[in-house]
Amino acid sequence: MGVTIDEAAVRHVASLARLRLTDDEVAQFARELSDVLGYIDQLNELDTSDVTPTAHPLRVANVLRDDEVRASWTNDAATAHAPQRQDGFFKVPKVLDQEGA
Repeated sequence: MGVTIDEAAVRHVASLARLRLTDDEVAQFARELSDVLGYIDQLNELDTSDVTPTAHPLRVANVLRDDEVRASWTNDAATAHAPQRQDGFFKVPKVLDQEGA
């Protein structure tokens, strides 16, 4: 195994992430993260020179519809079910004062 994660590194990352870990958790994560790096080392041993790089395992294609001009709702239709409306607009409670805007 090439790279290992020691307990000091786990404590440092936990501190950055503002996580409180017990001593048992620190030891467990150090072992598990070292194992993950070991698996990555195994993958690095494979010859991938003939493998085409991909960003996704499956072919991805955007499925978009053509833009078509269609009739829009009128103001009255759009605001018909609004609890309150005023001058063709939705009326909502004030959330900012003029001074804070």
